[in-house]
Amino acid sequence: MTSNQPPLWRRAAAELLGTCLLVTIVVGSGIAAQQLSPGDVGLQLLQNSTATVLGLTVLILMLGPVSGAHFNPVVSFADWILGRRIGSGLTLPELATYVAAQTAGAISGSVLANAMFEVGTSISTKERATPGHLLAEVVATAGLVLLIFALAATKRGVLAAPAVGAYIGAAYWFTSSTSFANPAVTVGRIFSDTFAGIAPPSAPGFVVAQLIGGAIGLGLLLVLFPAAARAADDVVLPHSSAAAG
Repeated sequence: MTSNQPPLWRRAAAELLGTCLLVTIVVGSGIAAQQLSPGDVGLQLLQNSTATVLGLTVLILMLGPVSGAHFNPVVSFADWILGRRIGSGLTLPELATYVAAQTAGAISGSVLANAMFEVGTSISTKERATPGHLLAEVVATAGLVLLIFALAATKRGVLAAPAVGAYIGAAYWFTSSTSFANPAVTVGRIFSDTFAGIAPPSAPGFVVAQLIGGAIGLGLLLVLFPAAARAADDVVLPHSSAAAG
């Protein structure tokens, strides 16, 4: 990471807060949808996806200048891999800090959403790991990584917030898994036995599928945009001198 980045503790705080609020949005809107539209799963998914699109867009705009708004271990890991080629991007200690902050934030986001709706925090019983769902997670995560790093590589990072929000919103509907595409969010959603939850036995398969998808997305990126590594410090949003100090 370049020297004009905000200090690591501040970036970690942004990643923890952002991932916490992201999971709060996903789980909270899922609980609200379940309560407002009982028996209509399609309407529940529409309400859940709409809140996630809007919330994720706002979170990237708000916290991106501090940490880049990764909110996702796959994105942080891809940033670290790309940066090794030219000595930019996250260092290994920074990667570990980002992933720890994202995971802690995701778990706390579920707890917060449960508390707001007065739903007890409990382990989800919602099984999701079918072959189709795992394939969907590969597809969703590959597309997400390709989108984020392609925007950075072509100096269009300013579009990341609406573009990522739009992609996740679309992927809610075109993937059978409703596009978790994020290992930290997957872990966080274990702690809510509600519409948005995922049972612990399903989570490892989702995480493996997401890592595979991230690798495929990186491979496609390097084929299509060979110079993408130069933009490792600008993922998801540039977070340099504007937020330093």
